Amino acid sequence: MSRSIILVDPLPRTLDLIMEPSVRARLEALGDVVVSEDRPMSSDEVERYLPDTVMIFGQTDMPRERLDRAPRLKAIINVESNFLPNIDYQACVERGIWVITPASAFASPVAEASLAMALDLARGVTAADRDFRQGVERYGLEGNEETFRFAGAPVGLIGFGDLGRELRELIRPFRNTVRVFDPWLPNEIIERLDCEPSTLEEVLRESQVVFVFASVTSENQGFIGAKEFAMMRPGAAFLLMSRAAVVDFPAMIEAAQSGRIKVATDVFPDEPVAADDPVRQANGVLLSAHRTGGTRDAFYALGSMAVADAELIMKGLPPRLCRRADPATAAMLRSKPVSVS
Repeated sequence: MSRSIILVDPLPRTLDLIMEPSVRARLEALGDVVVSEDRPMSSDEVERYLPDTVMIFGQTDMPRERLDRAPRLKAIINVESNFLPNIDYQACVERGIWVITPASAFASPVAEASLAMALDLARGVTAADRDFRQGVERYGLEGNEETFRFAGAPVGLIGFGDLGRELRELIRPFRNTVRVFDPWLPNEIIERLDCEPSTLEEVLRESQVVFVFASVTSENQGFIGAKEFAMMRPGAAFLLMSRAAVVDFPAMIEAAQSGRIKVATDVFPDEPVAADDPVRQANGVLLSAHRTGGTRDAFYALGSMAVADAELIMKGLPPRLCRRADPATAAMLRSKPVSVS
């Protein structure tokens, strides 16, 4: 009987990063695991194993002609978390090959950090700390001239996937009115979670706090620019938590430095950010080094979700934890590959 090969080509992830020993043991119980972690797996290696490969963990290029040489392939599990344009997604659907990602493992930690950053912008926590250390602190009401209460403040969400829905649940105790702009979703889904379907303009004009959780697509790169920032309420907070390319990044920084709005960002056009990048000195901007989702437990969740669904697939059952790539939407995604874990 031929071997059942599982190709593991996970860079920038590694198995130690995403799998506890017990989870890795479950993976190895599914077949003969061939791993390349110090470099992307070479084409020669991939081609050698393709005829007996039943599963791929990673971001290996799989165009249609390569899929033709993998007759036993059941699943491609992307542990990088972005659906990249290196797979023929339509061919996979036609052949019953699952293409999935456990990206939702990052939703809870990103939502938690997003709330923390929003509270900081609203109440001026780190700004007050810096003032105190410099000896220019202000007390009582004077120290709150530029702050607002997050509780009860109208909130806007741009993008209502895993991240947006997790944040929505997290802020329920704050009793916010929540408006959502997501052109990929029907109103019924938005309304089911006690949110108001809204246009982009309504979200920007009516919200005191705006969270951006949208993925980058061929249709929305840079779709929030100077005109959109000018729509926002004076003193409102804008938090960029998904991908930098959905906004005109220089326009966002300019809006913050003008003092008209407050900005927080966890993502940048180029990462790591250059040491001399002006954003490091930008006033009115709360900076985070693309770290909100990268917690120890989230990385382990990537691995455990992936292996759990792999076990189901090997039994002939559908995956239950990971998100499946849809050819129509995957073709529109334009996220940069992750380079740092």
